[in-house]
Amino acid sequence: MDSVRKMALLFGVLYILTFITSIPALLLYGPVLDHTNYIVGAGADTRVEWGAFLELLLIISNIGTAVVLFPILKWQNEWLALGYVTARLMECAFIAVGILSVLSVVTLRQDFAGSGGADAASLVTAGKSLIAIKDWTFLLGPGFVVGVGNGLILGYLMYRSGLMPRGLAILGLIGGALVCISGIAVLFDVIERQSAPQFIMTIPEILWELSLGIYPIVKGFKPSPILMRYEAAEAAQSPV
Repeated sequence: MDSVRKMALLFGVLYILTFITSIPALLLYGPVLDHTNYIVGAGADTRVEWGAFLELLLIISNIGTAVVLFPILKWQNEWLALGYVTARLMECAFIAVGILSVLSVVTLRQDFAGSGGADAASLVTAGKSLIAIKDWTFLLGPGFVVGVGNGLILGYLMYRSGLMPRGLAILGLIGGALVCISGIAVLFDVIERQSAPQFIMTIPEILWELSLGIYPIVKGFKPSPILMRYEAAEAAQSPV
């Protein structure tokens, strides 16, 4: 297996891992996100902590998808390739803030909720504030930055480079634009967060990201001029 095929396989596996980690993490967060009195209740801390752990793995996978592909994509457009890496890092920064918010709720529940002098109303207010931060990090990270990075930037790079079928790349461009529009619409209260319109507008992006995982694993990258330039550069740097 040559280096390009290995790179394509690793890229695809990392993208699949982003699905495997992100969706279960959101489900595991259910008790703390859906119950406003979680911070003063019995809690399901271990479940929430597993969700946080999965999101840490999500951060690693996200960064990996950008770093692995950068050596190839830079031969198409180094600035945009760097922009994709930066967008992934920004998305991960939002995810990390969300993790800290959720874990802070768990810590407050464990340290103060059971104490006799704890002010339940104040704790509930603090918990709601932290979950509000988590909600906004999800909107601005996966709900907006993803549209810019994974959709528009990576979609354009894949379209121009020909590493993947151009029909799929066009799907990425459409999906990225729709994710950005839906995120802005939620921000300005045009549509509700997690509403049916927002979900429908994210479907093309979801399909695009699934293809980013499946196609490179099954087919590898398509023959492309930038692969020739990458392989030539690798050969030139290899010791004789």
